[in-house]
Amino acid sequence: MKLKLRHNTLMRLITGAALLIAVPGLLFLLTWPLAGSCWAMALAVAWVLLMVYGFFFGWRHFVVRSATCQSPLLPKEFDGYRVVQLSDIHIGTFLRNRSLVDKLVRLVNEQRPDLVVFTGDLVNVSAHEVIPFQHALKQIEARDGVFSVMGNHDYCEYGEDKSLGNIRKNQTVLKYLEQKIGWRLLLNEHVSICRDGATIELIGVENISRPPFPDYGDLTKALKGTAEGSFKILLSHDPSHWRRGVLHQTDIALTLSGHTHAGQISLGRVSPAKWAYNEWGGKYTEDGSMLYVSVGVGGTVPFRFGAWPGIDVIQLKCQ
Repeated sequence: MKLKLRHNTLMRLITGAALLIAVPGLLFLLTWPLAGSCWAMALAVAWVLLMVYGFFFGWRHFVVRSATCQSPLLPKEFDGYRVVQLSDIHIGTFLRNRSLVDKLVRLVNEQRPDLVVFTGDLVNVSAHEVIPFQHALKQIEARDGVFSVMGNHDYCEYGEDKSLGNIRKNQTVLKYLEQKIGWRLLLNEHVSICRDGATIELIGVENISRPPFPDYGDLTKALKGTAEGSFKILLSHDPSHWRRGVLHQTDIALTLSGHTHAGQISLGRVSPAKWAYNEWGGKYTEDGSMLYVSVGVGGTVPFRFGAWPGIDVIQLKCQ
């Protein structure tokens, strides 16, 4: 008999085994020769207790993070402009905890944003995960609207049915649902946002990643028609795109990304995400360009420790 595991289940089993069995076992083996069996056991047990907290409570502990983007390109009319970033909701994980999505929406609206952006991974494997949350997500409000881009999970390629027809159907349904809840999905395109005669430009690309993640984005196409020297905000799901295709190659002042989840575990600035990404969480600046990487809201695995879920408020300031 062949046992088939769904993507979500498989990821949760692997993560659970690693955090609750493999890591504490390794800690015990490394500590025992140096400090003795009692201290080694105490350290392993302490690790397990912290991870249990992450599985039961940490992924529900929403926080608000703040950052400032200063730029000489920003028109004075936009000084103090507030952008709220959401990323990596993975909403299928909240199907049995729908009140948490209501809490998230309240948290966003409490920030009184001028603009709300979503930087990808709304679902885990299927567009239908969004259906029970349509009313809640539709309540997100911002003066200049809600804009989104697609992350690797939003292409719905991780389900059991990997046929091209099913994948395309899910993508079509997801795009329709985002439109229905009032989110403007940017597919390698840009829009202008006006304030008292001044303009900034918001650019959104489809997912641009390194293998094994899909690469469908086209930044050149998205930038076509934008004004040189204007203040530009780029929404790009994978932060590795910033160093590979944005920094030193464009005049984009602010890039907003997600994708890493900060490994869903961090102790200060230490996270397993550092092994895979140069920029994995928070604010980075170089050569007049800023990248902000959101650690996201959810995850295929309902677990967080240190890299608490939440929203990010980026305030724009004239330099």
